[in-house]
Amino acid sequence: MNTNEYCVYIMTNQNNTTLYTGVTSNLKRRVDEHKRNAVAGFTSKYRLHILVYFEVTNDINGARLRESQIKGGSRQKKLDLINAMNPEWRDLSEDF
Repeated sequence: MNTNEYCVYIMTNQNNTTLYTGVTSNLKRRVDEHKRNAVAGFTSKYRLHILVYFEVTNDINGARLRESQIKGGSRQKKLDLINAMNPEWRDLSEDF
């Protein structure tokens, strides 16, 4: 990922029961932080260690807007996004 790229991403837990949507300028580093529970909070509490969805843009404002849209959508809309990109719900961070 280039330095001018931003990612909106969705993490889940082992049972795919909890979803977290975030935005970052360094997806590999941020996913690693989630996997190591490096930052106390929602993702460490619910062990959200699996990257199941992401989008890339070169516009930080667009990334933040998209994050808000995804967070504001229903769970079903999030599931639809994930299923369209990653129907097996595999950990996409394994491709890094």
